[in-house]
Formats: sequence, C-alpha cells, structure tokens
Amino acid sequence: MTQKKLADAFSSEESLSPATVSSWESLNSPKLPPEYRIHAYARFFATPRSTLSKQPKLFALAELDQDEKKTYERLDAELLRLRNAAGGDSPEEAQTFNRSWNFQDGGRVTFVCAVLPDDMIGPFGNRENPNYTELQTYADADALIELFGHIRAENPAATVHFKTPDDVEPDELTGHVILLGGVVWNEITGRLFEMANLPISQVKDPPLESGEIFVASADGKKRQFWPKWTDESKKVLMEDVGLLVRVPNPLNANRTLTICNGIHSRGVYGAVRSLTDAELRDGNERYIFENFGDTESFGILMSVQVIKNQTMTPDFNSRDVVLYKWTQDAA
Repeated sequence: MTQKKLADAFSSEESLSPATVSSWESLNSPKLPPEYRIHAYARFFATPRSTLSKQPKLFALAELDQDEKKTYERLDAELLRLRNAAGGDSPEEAQTFNRSWNFQDGGRVTFVCAVLPDDMIGPFGNRENPNYTELQTYADADALIELFGHIRAENPAATVHFKTPDDVEPDELTGHVILLGGVVWNEITGRLFEMANLPISQVKDPPLESGEIFVASADGKKRQFWPKWTDESKKVLMEDVGLLVRVPNPLNANRTLTICNGIHSRGVYGAVRSLTDAELRDGNERYIFENFGDTESFGILMSVQVIKNQTMTPDFNSRDVVLYKWTQDAA
C-alpha cells in the first residue's frame, strides 16, 4: 500500500496529499495525524474490501458489516492509544470523542435553511431571470455551503440534502435535522426551538435593527448578549454572537437536532466553522467532550470576531470566546 494510494482513498472524504501521509510515517520527525484521520485508518484496515479493487476505497462506518465494525473498534482504540502515547499523554489522560458531524447511524441528514425576504433578494434570485440561481434566495448561503460539503465528506453513504421551510417534508424532519439561521426568517427554527425547551431565546430589541439578540436564563436572571461594532453608527461589525446547539430531535429522539444560529449571518457562519475549521475543530471537539461528556443535549453561545470583514473561527479554548454554555441538566 503506497502513500499515494492511501492518500487517494482518504481523499474521498477530505482532500489529503501523499506528502501529508509521509509526514505521519516519517522516521526522523513524524507528525501526529489528527484524530479523525486515525478513525479513517481504522475503517480502512478494518475490512479487506478496502484493497480488493485496483483503486483502494475508504468505506464509511455504516458500510461495514458487524464483524468489520468490531475490527474497526479494536483498531481505532489501539491506534488512538498509540497516537496519544506518542503525543505524551498517559492512558489515563487520553480521551477519545466522536466528531460532531459524523452520524454513525447512517441516518438521513436534512438542512432547513432560512430564505431571504423578497426585498433583500437580488436579480439572480428572481425566478423570471434567465440566470436564476436558487441559492441567491437563501440566507446564510456561505454557512450552508461550508457545512453541507463537510457533512457529505464525513458521511459519504448518507443522504444529505437542504430544504427551505416551505419545501421541507414532514418525514424529513424526523431524521438528523440541522437548522441554519434565526427564528425570524426560518419558522421551523422557531418551532423546534420551542419544542427543544432551551434555556435561551432570540428576541427583537428595537435598538438593534439588523438582527435579534440572545437572552439566556441563569440563576433565575435574564442575561442579554449583543454584537459589538467598530463605529458608533453601527455599520461595521466587530463581534457577532453565534449559537451552537445539539439536542435529541424532538420529533424523533433517535436522531439529532442541531442549531447553528447567530444575531447576524457572521454568527451563524462562526458557529458552523467552529466544528469544520481544519485548524481549530479538533480542539473545539475536545472542549465539547471535556465539558459535556456523553450528554445528548448541550449548547454554546460564542463570541465570533470579525476582522477586516472576515469571520474568524471561534476557539472555544480561548478566553472570553464561550459566553454561555449549558447541558441537559443545566437546562
């Protein structure tokens, strides 16, 4: 098995170069592969089917049979132990965790995305325009594109699609559901927000015309969360607020409901990027594991910095980034 063939197989989920594989296998100065690549190694070598064809194939976990899954679990645990030992962690310190966007049950994944108001839709969002582009009507299109591609890569065997609130079918709301955008432009977000009984709400406050602030309940008191601006006229955003929620789907407890929301679109995008950014996602996943463990319900309200009009990925392990958090017990 050459490094190029292994890289090609792994690239079916996320691009990987032979040089990167070589850096992991270097005898002189090896680099530690990220944990999600360790999971891929375990899946690849858990079944002989990976190398039966001329072009090796990386199978999704849902495509493995029961015996192969047992082999995967054994290999995964052993490889993670070796990786952690190489990184200086003792077996007691080494912790493993599932990646949030890897739905190991293979269930259907449906995005429900907000649609822009008519007066905000550009000419290419007009159905009568020869250059009509449906995504021109979507709010938070950058967050959708970022997360859709990531989830497709993490779950290659799963059915993944996106719908607007008007187009989504009732049956699609009983799988893994991901809500993008706020409660004003996405009525399904508002409805499931209520059904999930979250200790946080999003409300309109007259001083802020461009979005809705977050209000959280803590110790019997209400706390408000506002964006920050670089200018007094509130035209240039300096810091937005993003929300990441993961709870059991209120319509099917065997599947999940995830909410990626924000006061503005920057907050939505920051919430999405917190678990897709190649540089920061592993650290953020570890933060989630260390703070929430195996709980099925948690939420994080986060600061999302905006620098030179670019949305920066929140690092949960940095000071003052996590503004508020809760688990099922806290709610």
